[in-house]
Amino acid sequence: MLPTTSRSRSSSSSSRANPMFLQYFRRIVKWQQMDVEYTFWQMLNLCTSPKVVYQHTKYHKQTKNQWARDDPAFIVICSVLLVVATLAYCATYDHSSSHAIVVVVSVFLSHFLIAGAVIATFCWFLTNSYLREEAPNSHVVEQRVEWLYTFDVHCNSFFPMFVLLYVVHYFLSPLLITHGFIPLLLSNLLFMVGASYYHYLNFLGYDVLPFLERTTFFLYPIGIVIVLSPILILSGFNPSRYFMNMYFSQRL
Repeated sequence: MLPTTSRSRSSSSSSRANPMFLQYFRRIVKWQQMDVEYTFWQMLNLCTSPKVVYQHTKYHKQTKNQWARDDPAFIVICSVLLVVATLAYCATYDHSSSHAIVVVVSVFLSHFLIAGAVIATFCWFLTNSYLREEAPNSHVVEQRVEWLYTFDVHCNSFFPMFVLLYVVHYFLSPLLITHGFIPLLLSNLLFMVGASYYHYLNFLGYDVLPFLERTTFFLYPIGIVIVLSPILILSGFNPSRYFMNMYFSQRL
């Protein structure tokens, strides 16, 4: 009886996952079905009160019986904002429209989509394989982290980092890319805060799941970032100059 129950449980969960993905991707092309106002509310609170956002994630689980969003508005708006910000950089620092297209596609794919998919897959494997609490008895329904939820966590964590490292950085870039100790210090501090906040929101995203334990693991990268930052400053590494030289034909 037990093996039969386990198989039916896994098959039913996979059957629920497939319609969820189909419905999710179907709504991407239907802008009128997206809750844009709620998405902007989430984006604002991720920068100011991120715990409030994940409190609403609990309510979503209670009403929709899934942790992941069923509305793709957050991903769509975040993608549009990233493309607009990258175009602003290209308009300021690039002199080739064809190269600007390459930069926009490259940044969108590598910084957001591909990196997000890789991080989400790693966190999905890690949480389901090593961080789930052991069920106290065989009658408790097994809970697993949805892959789409791990990608949601990445998107939530990415947005405040986007504000710091794409928007704020853009307006400070004339100063940050110059030579000298002050630009070097400010650039490293900005990247340190952005990366640290990303990992802090990652921690909040998994800490809210009641069936996970040892979620403080997601805070460990913050310690690595804090240790590396003084080393990079002392070595004279300016991340702003590095990334601007990487993407734009105009050498700084």
